[in-house]
Amino acid sequence: MLMLNRPPKLVLELLSRIYNIRIISCVFLVAFSFTISAARASSADQAISLSTAMQRSLSQNPSLKFFPYRIDALKGQMEAAKLSPAYELGFDTDNIGGTGNYNGISGAEFTIALSSVFEMDNKRLARIGTVSSELSLLEASRQVESLALLGDVTRRYVDVLAAQEQVVLAQEATQLSIDTLDIVKKRAAAGATPDAEVKRALAALEQARLSLFAEQQRLSYLKVSLSSLWGSSSPDFENVEGNLFQFGEDISFEQLFERVKLNPAIEIFASEARLKDAEIRVAKTQSKSDISWSVGVRRTQDTNDTALVAGFSMPLFSGSRNQGAISTAIAEKNQVFVKRDVMLLDMHNQLFRAFYNRKQAILVVNSLRSTIIPSLEQALIETQDAYQRGRYGYLDYVSSRQELLSARRTLIEAAASALTYGAEIEQLTSEPLASSQYNENIKLSGISQ
Repeated sequence: MLMLNRPPKLVLELLSRIYNIRIISCVFLVAFSFTISAARASSADQAISLSTAMQRSLSQNPSLKFFPYRIDALKGQMEAAKLSPAYELGFDTDNIGGTGNYNGISGAEFTIALSSVFEMDNKRLARIGTVSSELSLLEASRQVESLALLGDVTRRYVDVLAAQEQVVLAQEATQLSIDTLDIVKKRAAAGATPDAEVKRALAALEQARLSLFAEQQRLSYLKVSLSSLWGSSSPDFENVEGNLFQFGEDISFEQLFERVKLNPAIEIFASEARLKDAEIRVAKTQSKSDISWSVGVRRTQDTNDTALVAGFSMPLFSGSRNQGAISTAIAEKNQVFVKRDVMLLDMHNQLFRAFYNRKQAILVVNSLRSTIIPSLEQALIETQDAYQRGRYGYLDYVSSRQELLSARRTLIEAAASALTYGAEIEQLTSEPLASSQYNENIKLSGISQ
């Protein structure tokens, strides 16, 4: 019996330590918009769940592995930003190696001085704020990358799940072709049908076997594609768990779009804006000149006298010279808001397309399940019986069989589309569609009557 299987507690604890609660909620990304099997497959037929695939991808996907290094690099920049201006020790000598009284070092003057800079207008705090904003932006970027990865995992998982059903359907079609060949042979032996129909039935069987082989190869490729998301080139599972025909609950478009506004891909612009604000502050602090100072001791060699020396300096007109940098930083900040509005509009269009395509796909599935396929199944039974009685011809029987197989194939494709569009919606909203359970489960077996 298939039941809803929540993600293991260990997985959620691990994810909560790596990502914040928004990313954890994304682990439910279609999560499960279709039912996950609670019963594990036998050791000879290993299965993988969606939660396991997500956990592996988050911890092992190569595209996420560079974030810790970037974080370490920014932490190094933070340590450097916290430093005050360095002290310098200087040594000067005058009146050496000349002529007359200044011959040799008898008239030399030696100066040893310590110097540094007084930073004005909180430049140090402005530097720290910039690096802190870069860290926040990097964390937001990691959330966006993680969300995109989870969406990709879900889509490839659905592809494998649908391919499994296509293999089952191809097996059913092959068995149906075998049964058809047996029926045609019996009629030919009784003289009720020409031998040409036997050859046609035999050719149809071979075509069914070729189609089965093609579906099996496609399933193998899709499993490799899924496992590549956690850096594995050869899948360590035989199949994936789940019910292809579980879609979750409907939520209004307006509610979904409100969630889109909280997507990390949108919120990342807020982090970018904060970074630009920090850069503006840094640019403004550069308008106020720093004061360079020095203090030391000078010794005159010919009189053996010593004296203290001190001095300071500062650049002039630095404020007017820095206006260009300030204007540039402000313009770059304004670009952030424009890019945010453009992305929000683009995501609105994506959501609109995914929302209505999902509704259409679910409508197709429901129509096929409730009306079309049951009618075609009954028609196949009646046509097969009529063919055996000699009331229908071979083409009538084959057409009835192909119509049913085509409807079931369309059913699988529509269900996969509904789940894929659901995954796109969940990626855009960064929240799962609420899952509701169905008591009945569609069965792809039993085509042959």
